[in-house]
Amino acid sequence: MIAAARRRIRLAHKRLRGTLIGYRPTNVPRRVVSASRRADREANRALRRAYPPLARAGRKGRGAATKAARRARPVGVVFFRGLSALEKRLLRGRDLAARAATRASAVLTPERAVCLAILAAAVCLGISQFAEYRAVEVGQPGYAGLPGGAAAPTVAGETAGSAHAYLLLPVALLAALLALAVLRNGARRGLGRVVFALGAVALAVALLVDLPAGLDAGTEQARFAGATAVLENGFYAELAAAVGLMVGGLILAGRHRYRLRKPSLARTQGGRRRERTAGA
Repeated sequence: MIAAARRRIRLAHKRLRGTLIGYRPTNVPRRVVSASRRADREANRALRRAYPPLARAGRKGRGAATKAARRARPVGVVFFRGLSALEKRLLRGRDLAARAATRASAVLTPERAVCLAILAAAVCLGISQFAEYRAVEVGQPGYAGLPGGAAAPTVAGETAGSAHAYLLLPVALLAALLALAVLRNGARRGLGRVVFALGAVALAVALLVDLPAGLDAGTEQARFAGATAVLENGFYAELAAAVGLMVGGLILAGRHRYRLRKPSLARTQGGRRRERTAGA
């Protein structure tokens, strides 16, 4: 039984092998072969006919491109020369700006900049004493919601100095003199603290004296309907000047302390040399 099964497997294998080996392309129908050959010949003829026009078009295109490049060359030369000149000018301007910034940094040091800021705050504090810091608006509820930004009229305007008998004028003058002294002689110990104290005094006067007085309508509330006290620009200028003095004083005091604590390079190198000599 086993031998018979083996014979059947060998016979099937031989039949399958003969079928595969016996397959030839000649079994394809003649109509298909003739149609493919005819299509091949037509394609070759079409390519032969299309080649001369394509070649002429290519030659004409190359000639037109060459002519266009020759005509555009002067324009391109002028354009790139202009770019080169612009680049040179920009580089020259950059160098001039760098030199100007270097000279300005040598003249306007951080310490001098802080002193100028303190001087500006002191001047602002002095000018604010002659500006209106409060007023009373009359009929404010009637102007609410009106188009065009209509504002209620104001009466009983007062200057900032009149609220505290112009006490901050000497403060502003002293702060300006201290700023000029630092600009001329350099920072000294304690000047920054004095400027900070002057700013604190101005801030205290603005918050403890001017603010309550500025928000008090007084007798105008009984005379006019809808009268409300409002603070004007003079109060805010005074407040900003006081804060500026305090900030400038803090920076000046901190910079002077940092300068005192920072060791110089020559001393550091000298100390290292002494340590090396002592160790040797």
